[in-house]
Amino acid sequence: MVACGKFGLRHALLASLAAAAAVLSLPPSAAAQLASDPMQSAGVRPELLKQVSIDQKLNQSIPLNLTFRDENGAPVQLAQFFGKKPVVLTLVYYNCPNLCTQVLNGVESGLKELPMDIGKQFDVVTVSIDPTESHVLAKVKQEMYVGMYGRPGAALGWHFLTGDELQIKQLADAVGFHYAYDPDTKQFAHYSAIMLLTPEGKISRYFYGIQYPSRDLRLGLVEASEGKIGTPADQILLFCYHYDPATGKYGLLISHVIQIGGALTVLILGVAILILFRGEHYALPQRKI
Repeated sequence: MVACGKFGLRHALLASLAAAAAVLSLPPSAAAQLASDPMQSAGVRPELLKQVSIDQKLNQSIPLNLTFRDENGAPVQLAQFFGKKPVVLTLVYYNCPNLCTQVLNGVESGLKELPMDIGKQFDVVTVSIDPTESHVLAKVKQEMYVGMYGRPGAALGWHFLTGDELQIKQLADAVGFHYAYDPDTKQFAHYSAIMLLTPEGKISRYFYGIQYPSRDLRLGLVEASEGKIGTPADQILLFCYHYDPATGKYGLLISHVIQIGGALTVLILGVAILILFRGEHYALPQRKI
């Protein structure tokens, strides 16, 4: 009976060891995969697409003295939207036939899921890269997206700007947003991305694509505010998640803890198996009659 017990325990430990090893062989949940970056390129000449890229400039400042026009046609400096709250910056153009609408829809739907409010904890600044667009079109866009967002006070926090080519280009270059214009089709080629900036105007985060998970937006805004907004739970989450500039997403750091725990499990099981196998070399004491 003792021998059978050892035999069954040994197999159970071996099975546990195999299971632990299988867990360790799985890729970590925070493994980086390149994000898909849709590009607005329909009808644009291929040679112009070489000019299109996003060059990350994390921790660099944008020129807050640049002047644009708000949705009412009034001249405004970028500095008016900074100083107290983090800012979500989007570079689009309002007559864009496809991609820009998807970007703005993704921003609106992602921000709607946050417990924070536009205009209270953070602002959104949307700038048209087309210098021919007017504040009238910007006003239409603002009314549409503020209406979709549906929270009071959002109109005071989501700004739709237009400007001159020189000002637009300086802002785009400052955030590394490189686009190209095709005069034949009158369209812009550009990638889809949004930027998070600190209250001081420093670039904090880039998010790519046309859908922006509320978790990433929330953590990004908390970090951009340097902890001035958000809850204690957000600070705890930031211990578990890490921003990866290569993907523009937050990944779990807890996977490292899981891997360490798995390694310790394998070590403990290995020691236990070693003790069992060594114990078999000793004969069992015979019972005296």
